[in-house]
Amino acid sequence: MGRDQVQLIAYADRFGGSLAGLGRLLDGPLAGLFGGVHVLPFYRPYDGADAGFDPVDHLAVDPRLGDWPDLVALGRGREVIADLIVNHVSDSSTAFRDVVERGGESPYAGMFLTFDRVFPAGATEADLVRIIRPRPGLPVTPVALGGQPRLVWTTFTPHQIDLDVHHPRARQYLSAVLARLAGCGVTMVRLDAIGYAVKTAGTSCFLTPKTIDFVLDLAAEAHRLGLRVLSEVHAHHRYPDLLAPHVDRVYDFAFAPLVLHALHTGDAAPLLGWLDRRPGNAVTVLDTHDGIGMVDAGPGREPGAVGLLTGAQLEGLAAAIERDSGGTSRASRVWAGAGGGIYQVSCTAYDALGADDRRYLLARALQLFVPGIPQIYYVGLLAGRNQPYAGGDAREINRRRYAPAEVTEALRQPVVAALADLIRLRNRHPAFGGTFRLLDAPAGELALAWTAEGGRLELRADLGTGEFRLTEV
Repeated sequence: MGRDQVQLIAYADRFGGSLAGLGRLLDGPLAGLFGGVHVLPFYRPYDGADAGFDPVDHLAVDPRLGDWPDLVALGRGREVIADLIVNHVSDSSTAFRDVVERGGESPYAGMFLTFDRVFPAGATEADLVRIIRPRPGLPVTPVALGGQPRLVWTTFTPHQIDLDVHHPRARQYLSAVLARLAGCGVTMVRLDAIGYAVKTAGTSCFLTPKTIDFVLDLAAEAHRLGLRVLSEVHAHHRYPDLLAPHVDRVYDFAFAPLVLHALHTGDAAPLLGWLDRRPGNAVTVLDTHDGIGMVDAGPGREPGAVGLLTGAQLEGLAAAIERDSGGTSRASRVWAGAGGGIYQVSCTAYDALGADDRRYLLARALQLFVPGIPQIYYVGLLAGRNQPYAGGDAREINRRRYAPAEVTEALRQPVVAALADLIRLRNRHPAFGGTFRLLDAPAGELALAWTAEGGRLELRADLGTGEFRLTEV
């Protein structure tokens, strides 16, 4: 199976129980469906403060999930995508604990970013409110380093300590992780939270020109190791556009809210406008471990940063998802645009469409039909429902843990069997190697086509009813 085949996104502990168990699912009941798999963080520990995105040891597989030879085995016959967690490490990491103990005498002292490293002359209120962060509040946490109170940079949580990615120690660390991944069968590295990696005084500290320079350097190193590069940026859609020329792949996170808006309102215009101009090297998702991103389609914080959807349209979409999910979804709000905004919605893709099989399959058909590499999240593959939420991390709503018997049972659902047929069609039909076109269609409908020497395939859909048909011409 090739690089343009459909890919799976999954946690090994929640879908298979281990790296070997995930491989058994892909080679067994899911055989033939996926040409690649993005294995969400399997480093030690996979169940820390941020579900593995806070590695204590980025060079070790959590022994509860296996070891590096298991990752090598997983990559036989398929693409493997793994995360390079660029921005931060756990506050329990050996290097950071040494800095806490010894302060400036630690050989790792310069590896971690402190507030004064970014703002040596101090910061004004204007400097601070300009900083983009995916959480409320300021991106710093007071910590005693060598007995001295300091402010360390913590973009995400107080347990995730940001690296100074230009410091030789930090750069050596990232290089060691890249080399390990390349040597263990990984074919594409996902640059997690790459937009936050470089902080520069007087800027938003998010995907600035200096960040892009760093991405170019990191991508060049990855390419020398035979790794392709996927950048992960959740922000106004202009930001992935900035990176698209410099990496192999960028996520199209805007696609999901645009499809959901079209299916909830019958308004296809925003989606059609985006399909006509989106990056050509996209990875297309409808759902991920973070839920359904909304900020990507909304207005930006900068003056004149118009969204693909307005703030009012995003509010309406979040309300529709809450209604259709029976009130089980949760919207995360940050200062995402002028006056605020919705950052993401924690909800399964199936519940976001009211567990309506017809509308859900249409959403998946659109995902599989548009250009790019489609990635399908494991909960969405099985038409999973929202888990009960009683506080804590709302993203757990969409992070169900499946026992092997539950996977077998879920695969028997007609909607899942129909989705599997759509995936096989996307993987095998020769038309998808040809030319994509948007066709004229009446209001409230969509028409798309792929044409190649080996055949032509058309998708025509009624957004109001959710009915669609695929036709070979």
